Amino acid sequence: MSQHTPKSKAPKIKDLRVAIVTAEWNEHINTRMVDSALAFFKEAGIEADTFTVPGAVELTFGASQLIESSLFDAVIAFGTVIRGGTPHFDYVCQSVTQGITGLNADCDIPVIFGVLTVDCEQDALDRAGGPMSDKGRECAEAAVKMVAFKRRVMNLE
Repeated sequence: MSQHTPKSKAPKIKDLRVAIVTAEWNEHINTRMVDSALAFFKEAGIEADTFTVPGAVELTFGASQLIESSLFDAVIAFGTVIRGGTPHFDYVCQSVTQGITGLNADCDIPVIFGVLTVDCEQDALDRAGGPMSDKGRECAEAAVKMVAFKRRVMNLE
């Protein structure tokens, strides 16, 4: 994992509404990311709504429905996929990665990829607010930065 995280601060944005969709699988890890993102949004005065779906594969559909509602400026998808002894890990990781990538390519609001794909539970805990990183806050900051990016592009003449 890279230790060279971005140093730029998220810009201040008015009238921003973010949706967070979270997988129920590995809830004890995902909740840490959601709570961190919500704390960031609260500090910034940003409105955020939370939703759940059964698993990581369903995150794409959940995000798609939130985009289609036209109520949000950005969507964050949180989930955790832990490697097991079968190829299932690879299929789930590929599905959710391609799904979120497709939404970002085809839709008009950013979808932030907050899915941990790890070898063991401890790796996930380390990245969900542990010693390695705070993925929840990182994704919240990324959502704000991407909305600012979109608004800047939309205002070009």
